[in-house]
Order: sequence, then C-alpha cells, then structure tokens
Amino acid sequence: QVQLVESGGGLVQAGGPLRLSCAASGLTFSRYIMAWFRQAPGKEREFVARITWSRGSTYYADSVKGRFTISRDNAKNTAYLQMNSLKPEDTAVYHCAACQSVVCLNTYQYKYWGQGTQVTVSS
Repeated sequence: QVQLVESGGGLVQAGGPLRLSCAASGLTFSRYIMAWFRQAPGKEREFVARITWSRGSTYYADSVKGRFTISRDNAKNTAYLQMNSLKPEDTAVYHCAACQSVVCLNTYQYKYWGQGTQVTVSS
C-alpha cells in the first residue's frame, strides 16, 4: 500500500521560512517524479514544484521561483519543499504527489497523493 505523508506545515509570519517533508512508503521512491501542489480555499489546485527521479532536475511555478526549493533524499524516501520569503498568498493546503511517467506535466499523471499539510502565512 502506497502512502505519502506530508508534515511541516503550520502558521508563519510573512517573510518567514517553512520546510515541508513528504515521507513515502510502499513504492520504489527513486523511480518516481515527485511534486508539490497546493490548493487555497475556493481555488483550483495548482502546481508548485517537481523534481525528477534521475538527475534531480527541478521545475517551479513562476509564483514561487526563487523562493521555494524542492529536493529529495532517495535513501530516506523523502521529498522536501523549502519555502522562504513566504507571502500571505502562499496560504494553502500543500500536497505531495508521485508520478511514474517519464514526463509528468499534468495533474492526472500523478497516481499517488498525500493528504496534505496546511500552510498559513500571516501578514
């Protein structure tokens, strides 16, 4: 049974940092592209960042580029999202997701999802 469990969310002041973790089990973690998505109340789920399984190439949404960093530790079956310079508009539930395709550009390609962790940024 595949499980993705996010942690590290919470309440933070604008400008502050937060680090999210996504612990994976039940899958060969190193063979999956990992990504973070977020969903704010009343809004569609949106892509935040992803990291490939092979060379660890990273991709970011324009809204977080330069502030967020995605990484992974295949030995620990864990993906991370380091968030710096947080803004109130970053407030959302953050989900990690796993995709086994060669290229994972679409949400429907992500087969496994975590329950999410709440991030709230106060102004």
